[in-house]
Amino acid sequence: MKYKLGVDIGGTFTDFFLVSDSGDAVMHKTLSTPEDSSVGFITGLNELAEKCSFSTDEFIQRIDTIVHGTTVATNTLLTLQGAKTALITTKGLRDALEMRRGIREEQYNNHYQNVTPLVPRYLRLTMDERIDSEGNIISPVNDSELEEIVENIKSENVESVAVCFMNSYLNDSHEKQVTDYLRNKLPDLFITASFEVLPSIRFYERVSTTVVNAYIGVVVDKYIASLLGKLNTLNFKGGFSIMQSNGGVVSPEIVRKIPAVTVLSGPAAAPIAGAFYAELLGFENCITMDMGGTSFDASMVVDGQCVTSTDGDINRYRIALPSLDIITIGAGGGSMGWVDSGGLLQMGPQSAGSLPGPVCYDRDGEVPACTDADLVLGYLDPNFFAGGKYKLNKKKAEDVMENTLANPLGLSITETAAGMYRVINMNMAQGVRQVSVERGHDPREFLMIVAGGAGSIHAGEICRELEIPMFVVPNVAPIFCATGMLLGDLKHDYVRSYITRLSEINNDYFLNLYDEMTKESIQTLSTEGIDQENINLIPTLDLRYVGQYHEVPLQVEMDAVLSLNFDEIKQAFHSEHNRQFGYSLEDEGTELEVINVRLRAIGVTEKPNSFAKMDDSVSILNPEFALKSKRNAYIPESEEILEIPVFDGDKLSGKFTIEGPAIIEQVNTTIFLGNTYDCHTGIGGSFIVFNREKYPNGFDVKIHQNMH
Repeated sequence: MKYKLGVDIGGTFTDFFLVSDSGDAVMHKTLSTPEDSSVGFITGLNELAEKCSFSTDEFIQRIDTIVHGTTVATNTLLTLQGAKTALITTKGLRDALEMRRGIREEQYNNHYQNVTPLVPRYLRLTMDERIDSEGNIISPVNDSELEEIVENIKSENVESVAVCFMNSYLNDSHEKQVTDYLRNKLPDLFITASFEVLPSIRFYERVSTTVVNAYIGVVVDKYIASLLGKLNTLNFKGGFSIMQSNGGVVSPEIVRKIPAVTVLSGPAAAPIAGAFYAELLGFENCITMDMGGTSFDASMVVDGQCVTSTDGDINRYRIALPSLDIITIGAGGGSMGWVDSGGLLQMGPQSAGSLPGPVCYDRDGEVPACTDADLVLGYLDPNFFAGGKYKLNKKKAEDVMENTLANPLGLSITETAAGMYRVINMNMAQGVRQVSVERGHDPREFLMIVAGGAGSIHAGEICRELEIPMFVVPNVAPIFCATGMLLGDLKHDYVRSYITRLSEINNDYFLNLYDEMTKESIQTLSTEGIDQENINLIPTLDLRYVGQYHEVPLQVEMDAVLSLNFDEIKQAFHSEHNRQFGYSLEDEGTELEVINVRLRAIGVTEKPNSFAKMDDSVSILNPEFALKSKRNAYIPESEEILEIPVFDGDKLSGKFTIEGPAIIEQVNTTIFLGNTYDCHTGIGGSFIVFNREKYPNGFDVKIHQNMH
């Protein structure tokens, strides 16, 4: 028997999703080890081996594929623990990294501080080279300048170097010349250039992305080398891939060269899994929310496609590589409660993480967190957290909550916990608004898919706030991202800048750009073992009305590109612009302008067949069979403590209905149903929760039968 394994390392837990070639699946969690994430990774492998009744050696030999999501790049940027980095750029542009777009993020806040550049000014080194706006060489690279720069880099003990010259997206010869020279003279340093990372227009975006790539490069490279070394020691012989920010997987060799593609490596798997589950349930549009121990991630799937952006920031540092449009806020099980200077209760973004963790973990935590509130309100069983693997100290959580929050606020312990619950729910609802309403979508028209161990405790109140009538808790919700790892395809994104009016496009040049990117993508995917018949090519054009500042990415059909059907492209742009901004300039006859042409190459991979075993055609079950007990829990609608039934979610199979208020407990997740919610069985053990007021006659979801 062979296995495929998805591994997602989060701030608090490391999640594992193991699928055999016969379709059997195993979920597992272990505490993360922030000091060295690979330690938790290997610990989890050992625990999984024991769980499956194998020795570690035998278990490793049975794994033929590992897909890994890592937060190393993200955490390096968040904690600013990257390499000592130098930047080599064109003379006169050393301060572009600090000046950015020249726009203050909070325009009316005169006290707002600019983000500290990842490269200090004394390490921003310039060269008297120049390429003009047509790609012509005005001033060549001076070798004596390069020699001086190399000596400077050596004397400053620099670990990583970014190279980014003006207009190199039109002519990359200078960057290639300098990069080759540096790699020859400084073989032990991490060297990266913008032509390798982001060969597109807009200097700040290009230099910032290249610097981020250099800054995190050494740390990511060390992590991957360490992990591959540990796997090699265990004699792992299978395939190993890493999740990218764009929702695709890629080889570790490419990540070690361009680590910036992994800045959203872990969270990117959630919308991939969300799209899959939405399709199984007959939906094309969904919102995924993933509440972990440290953060809350929200993303959207529209028409079966995960929404992508090229305008992202991590810790205020711009990264213009294509990535899934994911909003991340500091709202997780470890988010700590505190009272601000105005005497108001706040939650997060600070997190207790896994060590010391929330107070109830009994690991010397001193600040009450979201998990403490969930425990005090009765949503969690202190003896059944993670299936009883960890015992929670409710009394300690109550005592600390009383001293640090309840007394200063003049509230009871229950009122304080309810306030914490309400505040963090509002924070998460606002996160969903950011990814939906602010992108021109009405969340009420979307299915909510809830992930994360704590997500389904809070989902009902989040949906109530957003007027979303239904949410789904997949059977793999606690390890949703780890599941998504095994559902991702190989993906590579390519971009070429071509600034011209649509009516003035040089047809041959335009087609040549796509031909060039197509050949490059096929060659790359071929080296990764993908046959040409399994390669899908998706073109995108960055377009805008002439005179506009920002462009709109427009996905188009390859037939429209190859046939040069610009009328079809224009009509599609007018419609998309109207959807996003509420107007178009079609009637005015305003011309369109092309900024970038893009190509996404997808290498379709074989998916695990565990989902093929899902079957909801069994007989109707009386849920009383799975009744565990009753316990007191807080009911938000009535703001009171009531005794409500608690069901064993792992015993619930077949077709059933549970009326709220109630609690459904599984080993790795808990679902809370408020007064107005009912729960129906879903496909393969998932739970479909809907608002009884919106569906007074019950809800019957149509299930797709063409399961993958």
